[in-house]
Amino acid sequence: MDDRPVILLVVGAHADVVEQEFRARYDRDYRIETAAGADAGLDRARALVADGAPIAMIAAEQLLADGTAIELLRSVPSVVATARRVALVPFEDFADAIDDLRAAALRRDMDTFILLPRGPRDEEFHTAMAELLSEWGWSVARPLVTVTDVVAEHRDRSAAAIGDLLERLGFPHRVLTPADPEAREIVEAAGSGAELPIVRTFTGRVLSAATAAAVTEAMYGGFDTIPEGVIADVAIVGAGPAGLAAAVYAASEGLATVVLERDAIGGQAGSSSMIRNYLGFPRGISGMRLAQRSRIQAGRFGARFFTGRPAIEVAPGPPHEVEHQHVHVAGAQLCARTVVIAAGVNYRRLDVPGVDDLVGAGVYYGAATSMARELQDRDVYVVGGGNSAGQAAVHLAKFAGAVTILVRRPSLAETMSDYLVREIEATPNIQVRTRTVVADGGGDGWLQWLRLENLDDGESTKTLADGLFCLLGADPDCSWLPDGVALDERGFVLTGRDVPREAWVDGQPPASLETTVPGIFAVGDVRAGSMKRVASASGEGASVLPLVHAHLARMRAREFGA
Repeated sequence: MDDRPVILLVVGAHADVVEQEFRARYDRDYRIETAAGADAGLDRARALVADGAPIAMIAAEQLLADGTAIELLRSVPSVVATARRVALVPFEDFADAIDDLRAAALRRDMDTFILLPRGPRDEEFHTAMAELLSEWGWSVARPLVTVTDVVAEHRDRSAAAIGDLLERLGFPHRVLTPADPEAREIVEAAGSGAELPIVRTFTGRVLSAATAAAVTEAMYGGFDTIPEGVIADVAIVGAGPAGLAAAVYAASEGLATVVLERDAIGGQAGSSSMIRNYLGFPRGISGMRLAQRSRIQAGRFGARFFTGRPAIEVAPGPPHEVEHQHVHVAGAQLCARTVVIAAGVNYRRLDVPGVDDLVGAGVYYGAATSMARELQDRDVYVVGGGNSAGQAAVHLAKFAGAVTILVRRPSLAETMSDYLVREIEATPNIQVRTRTVVADGGGDGWLQWLRLENLDDGESTKTLADGLFCLLGADPDCSWLPDGVALDERGFVLTGRDVPREAWVDGQPPASLETTVPGIFAVGDVRAGSMKRVASASGEGASVLPLVHAHLARMRAREFGA
Protein backbone atom coordinates (compact mmCIF):
# COMPACT_ATOMS: atom_id res chain seq x y z
CA MET A 1 0.00 0.00 0.00
CA ASP A 2 1.28 3.45 -0.96
CA ASP A 3 1.04 5.51 2.22
CA ARG A 4 2.71 8.64 0.85
CA PRO A 5 0.70 11.86 1.27
CA VAL A 6 -1.15 12.85 -1.89
CA ILE A 7 -0.67 15.90 -4.07
CA LEU A 8 -3.80 16.08 -6.22
CA LEU A 9 -3.39 18.00 -9.48
CA VAL A 10 -6.58 19.20 -11.12
CA VAL A 11 -5.58 19.96 -14.67
CA GLY A 12 -6.77 21.54 -17.87
CA ALA A 13 -4.96 22.66 -21.00
CA HIS A 14 -1.52 22.62 -19.35
CA ALA A 15 -1.81 19.13 -17.88
CA ASP A 16 1.56 17.94 -19.21
CA VAL A 17 3.51 20.89 -17.80
CA VAL A 18 1.79 20.71 -14.42
CA GLU A 19 2.28 16.97 -13.98
CA GLN A 20 5.89 17.11 -15.18
CA GLU A 21 6.83 19.86 -12.69
CA PHE A 22 5.35 18.08 -9.69
CA ARG A 23 6.61 14.62 -10.57
CA ALA A 24 10.14 15.93 -11.18
CA ARG A 25 10.40 17.41 -7.69
CA TYR A 26 7.97 15.59 -5.37
CA ASP A 27 7.34 12.08 -6.69
CA ARG A 28 9.70 10.45 -4.18
CA ASP A 29 7.92 11.75 -1.07
CA TYR A 30 4.38 12.34 -2.34
CA ARG A 31 1.90 10.38 -4.39
CA ILE A 32 1.08 12.53 -7.41
CA GLU A 33 -2.50 12.08 -8.67
CA THR A 34 -4.24 13.91 -11.50
CA ALA A 35 -7.85 14.66 -12.38
CA ALA A 36 -9.17 16.46 -15.43
CA GLY A 37 -11.65 19.18 -14.46
CA ALA A 38 -13.24 20.51 -11.28
CA ASP A 39 -15.93 17.84 -10.87
CA ALA A 40 -13.45 15.03 -11.39
CA GLY A 41 -11.05 16.71 -8.94
CA LEU A 42 -13.64 16.87 -6.15
CA ASP A 43 -14.74 13.30 -6.84
CA ARG A 44 -11.13 12.10 -6.62
CA ALA A 45 -10.57 14.04 -3.39
CA ARG A 46 -13.68 12.43 -1.85
CA ALA A 47 -12.47 8.97 -2.88
CA LEU A 48 -9.01 9.59 -1.38
CA VAL A 49 -10.54 10.76 1.90
CA ALA A 50 -12.81 7.70 1.97
CA ASP A 51 -9.72 5.51 1.53
CA GLY A 52 -7.99 7.27 4.42
CA ALA A 53 -5.27 8.77 2.22
CA PRO A 54 -3.76 12.01 3.59
CA ILE A 55 -4.07 14.84 1.06
CA ALA A 56 -1.27 17.35 1.48
CA MET A 57 -2.16 19.67 -1.41
CA ILE A 58 -4.71 20.26 -4.12
CA ALA A 59 -3.28 22.35 -6.94
CA ALA A 60 -5.60 23.36 -9.76
CA GLU A 61 -5.16 25.16 -13.05
CA GLN A 62 -7.00 28.47 -13.05
CA LEU A 63 -9.06 27.60 -16.14
CA LEU A 64 -10.67 24.17 -16.18
CA ALA A 65 -13.07 22.60 -18.64
CA ASP A 66 -15.95 22.90 -16.17
CA GLY A 67 -15.05 25.92 -14.04
CA THR A 68 -12.16 27.72 -12.42
CA ALA A 69 -9.61 26.93 -9.75
CA ILE A 70 -11.28 29.52 -7.51
CA GLU A 71 -14.63 27.72 -7.66
CA LEU A 72 -13.01 24.35 -7.07
CA LEU A 73 -10.72 25.38 -4.23
CA ARG A 74 -13.57 27.16 -2.46
CA SER A 75 -15.30 23.77 -2.22
CA VAL A 76 -12.29 21.79 -1.05
CA PRO A 77 -12.60 22.40 2.74
CA SER A 78 -15.95 20.62 2.79
CA VAL A 79 -14.08 17.52 1.55
CA VAL A 80 -10.69 17.91 3.26
CA ALA A 81 -10.06 20.94 5.46
CA THR A 82 -6.33 20.44 6.02
CA ALA A 83 -5.09 20.22 2.41
CA ARG A 84 -3.16 23.21 1.08
CA ARG A 85 -4.99 24.84 -1.83
CA VAL A 86 -3.11 26.41 -4.76
CA ALA A 87 -4.28 28.02 -7.99
CA LEU A 88 -1.86 27.52 -10.88
CA VAL A 89 -2.04 30.40 -13.36
CA PRO A 90 -0.59 30.31 -16.88
CA PHE A 91 1.34 33.50 -17.70
CA GLU A 92 -0.97 34.38 -20.58
CA ASP A 93 -4.05 34.27 -18.32
CA PHE A 94 -2.55 36.16 -15.37
CA ALA A 95 -3.57 39.73 -16.30
CA ASP A 96 -7.21 38.74 -16.86
CA ALA A 97 -7.41 36.66 -13.68
CA ILE A 98 -5.41 38.71 -11.17
CA ASP A 99 -8.33 40.70 -9.68
CA ASP A 100 -10.40 37.57 -9.14
CA LEU A 101 -7.42 35.72 -7.69
CA ARG A 102 -6.63 38.49 -5.21
CA ALA A 103 -10.26 38.65 -4.09
CA ALA A 104 -10.33 34.87 -3.66
CA ALA A 105 -7.13 34.92 -1.61
CA LEU A 106 -8.60 37.63 0.63
CA ARG A 107 -11.72 35.49 1.13
CA ARG A 108 -9.41 32.56 1.94
CA ASP A 109 -10.83 30.52 -0.93
CA MET A 110 -7.25 29.36 -1.44
CA ASP A 111 -3.87 29.48 0.27
CA THR A 112 -2.07 31.11 -2.63
CA PHE A 113 -1.90 31.50 -6.40
CA ILE A 114 1.26 31.29 -8.48
CA LEU A 115 2.35 31.39 -12.09
CA LEU A 116 3.04 28.11 -13.82
CA PRO A 117 6.74 27.55 -14.63
CA ARG A 118 7.72 28.75 -18.09
CA GLY A 119 10.96 26.83 -18.20
CA PRO A 120 13.33 24.64 -16.14
CA ARG A 121 14.46 25.47 -12.59
CA ASP A 122 11.66 27.85 -11.68
CA GLU A 123 12.78 28.03 -8.06
CA GLU A 124 10.25 30.71 -7.13
CA PHE A 125 7.47 28.28 -8.02
CA HIS A 126 9.02 25.42 -6.09
CA THR A 127 9.86 27.61 -3.10
CA ALA A 128 6.16 28.40 -2.78
CA MET A 129 5.23 24.73 -3.06
CA ALA A 130 7.90 23.64 -0.58
CA GLU A 131 6.79 26.23 2.00
CA LEU A 132 3.18 25.09 1.79
CA LEU A 133 4.12 21.42 2.02
CA SER A 134 6.44 22.16 4.92
CA GLU A 135 3.67 23.89 6.85
CA TRP A 136 1.32 21.00 6.09
CA GLY A 137 3.92 18.54 7.33
CA TRP A 138 4.43 20.47 10.56
CA SER A 139 0.80 21.19 11.41
CA VAL A 140 -1.06 18.17 9.99
CA ALA A 141 1.15 15.16 9.29
CA ARG A 142 2.70 12.94 11.90
CA PRO A 143 6.51 13.17 11.78
CA LEU A 144 8.22 10.23 10.07
CA VAL A 145 11.62 11.10 11.50
CA THR A 146 11.73 12.30 15.09
CA VAL A 147 14.52 13.87 17.13
CA THR A 148 12.89 13.65 20.56
CA ASP A 149 10.88 10.85 22.18
CA VAL A 150 8.39 11.26 25.03
CA VAL A 151 7.21 8.24 27.02
CA ALA A 152 4.07 8.92 29.06
CA GLU A 153 0.67 7.59 29.92
CA HIS A 154 -2.27 8.71 27.81
CA ARG A 155 -3.41 12.28 28.60
CA ASP A 156 -0.50 13.00 30.92
CA ARG A 157 -0.51 16.77 31.55
CA SER A 158 3.26 17.13 31.80
CA ALA A 159 3.68 15.22 28.54
CA ALA A 160 1.12 17.50 26.86
CA ALA A 161 3.11 20.55 27.99
CA ILE A 162 6.33 18.99 26.70
CA GLY A 163 4.66 18.21 23.37
CA ASP A 164 3.43 21.78 23.04
CA LEU A 165 6.93 23.08 23.78
CA LEU A 166 8.51 20.82 21.14
CA GLU A 167 5.85 21.80 18.61
CA ARG A 168 6.54 25.49 19.17
CA LEU A 169 10.27 24.89 18.79
CA GLY A 170 9.78 22.94 15.56
CA PHE A 171 11.30 19.73 16.93
CA PRO A 172 9.75 16.60 15.36
CA HIS A 173 8.84 14.25 18.17
CA ARG A 174 6.70 11.25 19.02
CA VAL A 175 4.77 10.37 22.16
CA LEU A 176 4.91 6.72 23.22
CA THR A 177 3.14 4.84 25.98
CA PRO A 178 5.18 2.54 28.27
CA ALA A 179 3.54 -0.42 26.53
CA ASP A 180 4.89 0.53 23.09
CA PRO A 181 7.84 -1.65 21.98
CA GLU A 182 9.82 1.46 20.93
CA ALA A 183 9.54 2.80 24.49
CA ARG A 184 11.36 -0.11 26.15
CA GLU A 185 14.88 1.06 25.26
CA ILE A 186 14.13 4.60 26.48
CA VAL A 187 12.68 3.41 29.79
CA GLU A 188 15.70 1.15 30.35
CA ALA A 189 18.08 4.02 29.61
CA ALA A 190 16.32 6.11 32.26
CA GLY A 191 17.28 3.51 34.88
CA SER A 192 15.41 1.82 37.67
CA GLY A 193 13.07 4.05 39.62
CA ALA A 194 12.57 6.43 36.71
CA GLU A 195 9.29 8.31 36.71
CA LEU A 196 7.07 9.19 33.76
CA PRO A 197 7.13 11.17 31.64
CA ILE A 198 10.53 10.14 30.34
CA VAL A 199 12.10 12.16 27.53
CA ARG A 200 15.05 11.32 25.30
CA THR A 201 16.28 14.52 23.65
CA PHE A 202 18.08 14.87 20.34
CA THR A 203 21.37 15.01 22.28
CA GLY A 204 20.70 11.51 23.64
CA ARG A 205 20.14 12.75 27.16
CA VAL A 206 17.32 10.93 28.99
CA LEU A 207 15.22 12.83 31.54
CA SER A 208 13.05 11.19 34.21
CA ALA A 209 9.95 12.92 35.60
CA ALA A 210 10.49 15.41 32.80
CA THR A 211 8.94 18.85 32.64
CA ALA A 212 8.81 21.31 29.76
CA ALA A 213 11.35 23.54 31.54
CA ALA A 214 13.76 20.65 32.10
CA VAL A 215 13.49 19.56 28.46
CA THR A 216 14.22 22.98 27.01
CA GLU A 217 17.13 23.50 29.40
CA ALA A 218 18.55 20.11 28.42
CA MET A 219 18.37 21.03 24.73
CA TYR A 220 19.83 24.53 24.88
CA GLY A 221 22.22 24.24 27.80
CA GLY A 222 21.67 24.86 31.46
CA PHE A 223 22.29 28.17 33.16
CA ASP A 224 24.86 26.39 35.30
CA THR A 225 27.08 26.07 32.22
CA ILE A 226 27.57 29.84 31.97
CA PRO A 227 31.29 30.31 32.64
CA GLU A 228 32.01 32.12 35.91
CA GLY A 229 33.32 35.65 35.51
CA VAL A 230 31.94 36.09 32.00
CA ILE A 231 30.39 39.51 31.39
CA ALA A 232 28.01 39.80 28.45
CA ASP A 233 27.74 43.07 26.57
CA VAL A 234 23.99 42.59 26.48
CA ALA A 235 21.67 40.20 28.29
CA ILE A 236 18.28 39.89 26.61
CA VAL A 237 15.50 38.62 28.86
CA GLY A 238 12.84 37.03 26.65
CA ALA A 239 13.06 35.33 23.26
CA GLY A 240 9.90 36.47 21.52
CA PRO A 241 10.11 38.53 18.30
CA ALA A 242 11.53 41.58 20.11
CA GLY A 243 14.18 39.60 21.98
CA LEU A 244 15.14 37.56 18.92
CA ALA A 245 15.51 40.69 16.77
CA ALA A 246 17.67 42.29 19.45
CA ALA A 247 19.78 39.13 19.60
CA VAL A 248 20.30 39.02 15.83
CA TYR A 249 21.38 42.63 15.61
CA ALA A 250 23.48 42.62 18.79
CA ALA A 251 25.37 39.45 17.89
CA SER A 252 25.81 40.47 14.25
CA GLU A 253 27.42 43.73 15.42
CA GLY A 254 29.98 41.89 17.52
CA LEU A 255 28.44 42.22 20.98
CA ALA A 256 28.71 39.31 23.41
CA THR A 257 25.02 38.41 23.53
CA VAL A 258 23.14 36.11 25.90
CA VAL A 259 19.39 35.43 25.65
CA LEU A 260 17.45 34.14 28.66
CA GLU A 261 14.02 32.56 28.08
CA ARG A 262 11.90 30.79 30.65
CA ASP A 263 9.66 29.01 28.11
CA ALA A 264 9.83 28.17 24.41
CA ILE A 265 11.99 30.38 22.20
CA GLY A 266 9.54 32.42 20.12
CA GLY A 267 7.30 33.53 22.98
CA GLN A 268 3.57 33.78 22.39
CA ALA A 269 4.12 34.59 18.72
CA GLY A 270 5.80 31.19 18.36
CA SER A 271 2.47 29.47 18.96
CA SER A 272 0.65 31.33 16.15
CA SER A 273 -0.41 28.85 13.49
CA MET A 274 -0.06 31.38 10.67
CA ILE A 275 0.95 35.05 10.60
CA ARG A 276 -0.24 36.49 7.30
CA ASN A 277 0.54 40.19 7.68
CA TYR A 278 4.27 40.02 8.49
CA LEU A 279 6.38 41.95 6.00
CA GLY A 280 8.15 39.84 3.43
CA PHE A 281 6.07 36.67 3.71
CA PRO A 282 3.29 37.03 1.13
CA ARG A 283 2.06 33.49 1.73
CA GLY A 284 2.29 33.90 5.50
CA ILE A 285 4.57 32.18 7.99
CA SER A 286 3.84 30.23 11.12
CA GLY A 287 5.07 31.62 14.41
CA MET A 288 7.12 28.47 14.89
CA ARG A 289 8.95 28.91 11.59
CA LEU A 290 9.59 32.61 12.24
CA ALA A 291 11.00 31.86 15.70
CA GLN A 292 13.02 28.90 14.43
CA ARG A 293 14.67 30.90 11.66
CA SER A 294 15.36 33.84 13.97
CA ARG A 295 16.88 31.55 16.61
CA ILE A 296 19.17 29.92 14.05
CA GLN A 297 20.12 33.32 12.62
CA ALA A 298 21.04 34.75 16.03
CA GLY A 299 22.94 31.59 16.94
CA ARG A 300 25.02 31.74 13.78
CA PHE A 301 26.11 35.25 14.72
CA GLY A 302 27.19 33.96 18.13
CA ALA A 303 24.25 34.66 20.45
CA ARG A 304 23.92 32.10 23.26
CA PHE A 305 20.52 30.92 24.47
CA PHE A 306 19.69 29.66 27.95
CA THR A 307 16.15 28.49 28.58
CA GLY A 308 13.94 26.80 31.14
CA ARG A 309 14.16 29.20 34.08
CA PRO A 310 12.54 32.61 34.59
CA ALA A 311 14.55 35.71 35.46
CA ILE A 312 13.83 36.55 39.09
CA GLU A 313 15.93 39.66 39.68
CA VAL A 314 18.07 42.31 38.04
CA ALA A 315 20.45 43.94 40.48
CA PRO A 316 23.51 46.18 40.21
CA GLY A 317 26.86 44.56 40.79
CA PRO A 318 29.23 45.23 43.69
CA PRO A 319 30.59 48.79 44.11
CA HIS A 320 33.70 48.07 42.03
CA GLU A 321 31.54 47.06 39.06
CA VAL A 322 28.65 49.43 39.57
CA GLU A 323 28.19 49.80 35.82
CA HIS A 324 27.22 46.14 35.51
CA GLN A 325 23.83 44.49 36.02
CA HIS A 326 23.45 41.03 37.53
CA VAL A 327 20.55 39.04 36.07
CA HIS A 328 19.46 36.29 38.43
CA VAL A 329 17.55 33.14 37.55
CA ALA A 330 16.80 30.31 39.94
CA GLY A 331 20.16 28.91 41.02
CA ALA A 332 22.32 30.97 38.66
CA GLN A 333 23.27 34.51 37.69
CA LEU A 334 24.75 36.36 34.74
CA CYS A 335 26.69 39.61 34.71
CA ALA A 336 26.01 41.98 31.80
CA ARG A 337 26.90 45.53 30.85
CA THR A 338 23.39 46.19 29.52
CA VAL A 339 20.04 44.45 29.86
CA VAL A 340 17.21 44.42 27.32
CA ILE A 341 13.86 43.48 28.84
CA ALA A 342 11.84 41.66 26.15
CA ALA A 343 9.87 39.45 28.51
CA GLY A 344 6.52 39.94 26.77
CA VAL A 345 3.28 39.33 28.61
CA ASN A 346 1.24 36.48 30.08
CA TYR A 347 -2.27 35.52 29.04
CA ARG A 348 -4.83 36.52 31.62
CA ARG A 349 -6.44 33.70 33.56
CA LEU A 350 -10.15 32.98 33.42
CA ASP A 351 -10.33 32.69 37.21
CA VAL A 352 -13.08 30.10 36.90
CA PRO A 353 -12.03 27.35 39.36
CA GLY A 354 -13.69 24.44 37.56
CA VAL A 355 -11.92 25.44 34.36
CA ASP A 356 -8.52 26.41 35.73
CA ASP A 357 -8.33 23.06 37.54
CA LEU A 358 -8.22 21.42 34.10
CA VAL A 359 -5.34 23.40 32.58
CA GLY A 360 -3.42 20.93 30.46
CA ALA A 361 -6.38 18.56 30.44
CA GLY A 362 -8.51 20.05 27.69
CA VAL A 363 -7.98 23.65 28.84
CA TYR A 364 -5.04 25.62 27.45
CA TYR A 365 -3.71 29.14 27.78
CA GLY A 366 -2.38 30.07 24.38
CA ALA A 367 -2.87 28.55 20.96
CA ALA A 368 -1.47 25.08 21.85
CA THR A 369 -1.30 24.17 18.16
CA SER A 370 0.08 20.76 19.07
CA MET A 371 -3.36 19.78 20.38
CA ALA A 372 -5.25 20.55 17.18
CA ARG A 373 -4.68 17.10 15.66
CA GLU A 374 -6.09 15.49 18.81
CA LEU A 375 -9.39 17.32 18.42
CA GLN A 376 -10.53 15.80 15.14
CA ASP A 377 -14.30 16.28 14.76
CA ARG A 378 -14.60 17.60 18.34
CA ASP A 379 -16.35 20.68 19.77
CA VAL A 380 -13.81 23.37 20.61
CA TYR A 381 -14.09 26.83 22.16
CA VAL A 382 -11.71 29.77 21.86
CA VAL A 383 -11.91 32.67 24.32
CA GLY A 384 -10.57 36.01 23.10
CA GLY A 385 -11.02 38.60 20.40
CA GLY A 386 -7.46 39.44 19.36
CA ASN A 387 -5.40 38.21 16.42
CA SER A 388 -3.96 35.31 18.41
CA ALA A 389 -7.46 34.05 19.14
CA GLY A 390 -8.47 34.41 15.49
CA GLN A 391 -5.41 32.56 14.24
CA ALA A 392 -6.00 29.76 16.75
CA ALA A 393 -9.66 29.42 15.72
CA VAL A 394 -8.84 29.22 12.01
CA HIS A 395 -6.19 26.57 12.65
CA LEU A 396 -8.42 24.51 14.95
CA ALA A 397 -11.25 24.65 12.40
CA LYS A 398 -9.16 22.53 10.03
CA PHE A 399 -9.50 19.63 12.50
CA ALA A 400 -12.40 20.22 14.89
CA GLY A 401 -15.98 19.57 13.97
CA ALA A 402 -17.05 22.96 15.35
CA VAL A 403 -15.15 25.94 16.74
CA THR A 404 -16.89 28.65 18.75
CA ILE A 405 -15.19 31.97 19.50
CA LEU A 406 -16.36 33.60 22.73
CA VAL A 407 -15.78 37.34 23.02
CA ARG A 408 -16.93 39.95 25.54
CA ARG A 409 -17.24 42.76 22.99
CA PRO A 410 -20.13 43.27 20.58
CA SER A 411 -17.96 42.32 17.59
CA LEU A 412 -14.56 40.97 16.59
CA ALA A 413 -13.85 43.99 14.39
CA GLU A 414 -12.93 46.14 17.39
CA THR A 415 -9.86 44.08 18.30
CA MET A 416 -9.00 41.79 15.37
CA SER A 417 -7.34 42.49 12.02
CA ASP A 418 -9.75 42.71 9.12
CA TYR A 419 -8.13 39.89 7.16
CA LEU A 420 -8.74 37.50 10.08
CA VAL A 421 -12.33 38.64 10.56
CA ARG A 422 -12.98 37.88 6.89
CA GLU A 423 -11.28 34.50 7.16
CA ILE A 424 -13.40 33.57 10.17
CA GLU A 425 -16.58 34.65 8.38
CA ALA A 426 -15.59 32.47 5.42
CA THR A 427 -14.96 29.36 7.57
CA PRO A 428 -18.26 27.48 7.87
CA ASN A 429 -17.48 25.55 11.05
CA ILE A 430 -16.51 28.66 13.07
CA GLN A 431 -19.24 30.39 15.06
CA VAL A 432 -18.76 33.68 16.93
CA ARG A 433 -20.69 34.34 20.13
CA THR A 434 -20.32 37.95 21.22
CA ARG A 435 -20.99 39.34 24.70
CA THR A 436 -20.42 35.83 26.09
CA VAL A 437 -18.09 34.54 28.81
CA VAL A 438 -17.21 31.19 30.37
CA ALA A 439 -18.90 31.01 33.78
CA ASP A 440 -18.08 27.43 34.74
CA GLY A 441 -16.76 24.15 33.40
CA GLY A 442 -15.66 20.71 34.42
CA GLY A 443 -15.17 17.07 33.62
CA ASP A 444 -13.87 13.80 35.01
CA GLY A 445 -10.13 14.50 34.84
CA TRP A 446 -10.54 16.14 31.42
CA LEU A 447 -12.71 18.98 30.13
CA GLN A 448 -16.18 17.74 29.17
CA TRP A 449 -18.54 20.70 29.56
CA LEU A 450 -18.76 24.48 29.85
CA ARG A 451 -21.40 26.85 31.13
CA LEU A 452 -21.59 30.02 29.06
CA GLU A 453 -23.17 33.27 30.20
CA ASN A 454 -24.57 36.08 28.07
CA LEU A 455 -23.46 39.43 29.47
CA ASP A 456 -26.52 41.30 28.19
CA ASP A 457 -29.35 39.23 29.65
CA GLY A 458 -27.49 37.00 32.13
CA GLU A 459 -28.82 33.85 30.48
CA SER A 460 -26.55 30.82 30.88
CA THR A 461 -26.33 27.63 28.84
CA LYS A 462 -24.47 24.39 29.48
CA THR A 463 -22.73 22.83 26.50
CA LEU A 464 -20.46 19.88 25.77
CA ALA A 465 -16.84 20.89 25.12
CA ASP A 466 -13.75 18.88 24.24
CA GLY A 467 -11.26 21.74 24.24
CA LEU A 468 -10.98 25.31 25.52
CA PHE A 469 -8.23 27.67 24.34
CA CYS A 470 -7.91 30.91 26.28
CA LEU A 471 -6.27 33.91 24.61
CA LEU A 472 -7.71 36.64 26.75
CA GLY A 473 -5.38 39.54 26.36
CA ALA A 474 -2.34 39.82 28.49
CA ASP A 475 -0.65 41.40 31.48
CA PRO A 476 3.07 41.98 32.06
CA ASP A 477 5.03 40.26 34.80
CA CYS A 478 7.55 42.85 35.92
CA SER A 479 7.68 41.99 39.61
CA TRP A 480 11.28 40.83 39.25
CA LEU A 481 12.58 44.17 37.94
CA PRO A 482 14.45 46.52 40.28
CA ASP A 483 12.44 49.16 42.12
CA GLY A 484 14.13 51.89 40.12
CA VAL A 485 12.42 50.79 36.88
CA ALA A 486 9.25 52.87 36.52
CA LEU A 487 6.03 51.10 35.49
CA ASP A 488 2.69 52.46 34.38
CA GLU A 489 -0.57 51.82 36.22
CA ARG A 490 -1.02 48.48 34.42
CA GLY A 491 2.48 47.26 35.18
CA PHE A 492 4.09 47.88 31.77
CA VAL A 493 7.62 49.29 31.64
CA LEU A 494 7.90 53.03 30.98
CA THR A 495 10.62 54.21 28.60
CA GLY A 496 11.81 57.45 27.03
CA ARG A 497 9.50 60.44 27.29
CA ASP A 498 6.81 58.32 28.94
CA VAL A 499 8.98 58.23 32.06
CA PRO A 500 7.68 60.64 34.77
CA ARG A 501 9.47 64.00 34.62
CA GLU A 502 10.73 63.69 38.17
CA ALA A 503 12.82 60.73 37.00
CA TRP A 504 14.46 62.66 34.14
CA VAL A 505 18.17 63.46 34.58
CA ASP A 506 19.24 67.10 34.11
CA GLY A 507 15.89 67.83 32.51
CA GLN A 508 16.40 65.16 29.85
CA PRO A 509 14.30 61.98 29.48
CA PRO A 510 15.93 58.59 29.00
CA ALA A 511 16.57 57.42 25.46
CA SER A 512 13.48 56.28 23.56
CA LEU A 513 13.63 52.61 24.66
CA GLU A 514 15.60 53.11 27.88
CA THR A 515 14.05 52.72 31.32
CA THR A 516 14.61 54.87 34.39
CA VAL A 517 17.67 52.72 35.20
CA PRO A 518 20.59 53.54 32.86
CA GLY A 519 21.65 50.50 30.88
CA ILE A 520 18.30 48.73 31.20
CA PHE A 521 16.10 48.90 28.09
CA ALA A 522 12.63 47.56 27.31
CA VAL A 523 11.23 46.43 23.94
CA GLY A 524 8.15 44.64 22.64
CA ASP A 525 4.91 43.87 24.43
CA VAL A 526 6.32 44.47 27.93
CA ARG A 527 6.91 48.13 27.11
CA ALA A 528 4.17 50.68 27.82
CA GLY A 529 2.79 52.07 24.57
CA SER A 530 3.97 49.25 22.32
CA MET A 531 1.72 48.20 19.42
CA LYS A 532 1.45 44.53 20.46
CA ARG A 533 2.24 43.31 16.95
CA VAL A 534 4.98 40.94 15.79
CA ALA A 535 6.44 43.41 13.28
CA SER A 536 6.55 46.32 15.73
CA ALA A 537 8.14 44.12 18.40
CA SER A 538 10.82 43.03 15.92
CA GLY A 539 11.37 46.66 14.95
CA GLU A 540 11.88 47.69 18.56
CA GLY A 541 14.31 44.82 19.08
CA ALA A 542 16.39 46.12 16.18
CA SER A 543 16.00 49.78 17.17
CA VAL A 544 17.35 49.27 20.68
CA LEU A 545 20.86 48.40 19.43
CA PRO A 546 22.05 51.97 18.70
CA LEU A 547 20.99 52.87 22.26
CA VAL A 548 22.90 49.87 23.65
CA HIS A 549 25.98 50.90 21.66
CA ALA A 550 25.71 54.46 22.96
CA HIS A 551 25.51 53.26 26.57
CA LEU A 552 28.49 50.93 26.08
CA ALA A 553 30.46 53.81 24.55
CA ARG A 554 29.76 55.97 27.62
CA MET A 555 30.88 53.12 29.87
CA ARG A 556 34.15 52.80 27.96
CA ALA A 557 34.71 56.54 28.09
CA ARG A 558 34.28 56.57 31.88
CA GLU A 559 36.44 53.48 32.28
CA PHE A 560 39.35 55.03 30.41
CA GLY A 561 38.81 58.51 31.74
CA ALA A 562 37.90 59.98 28.36
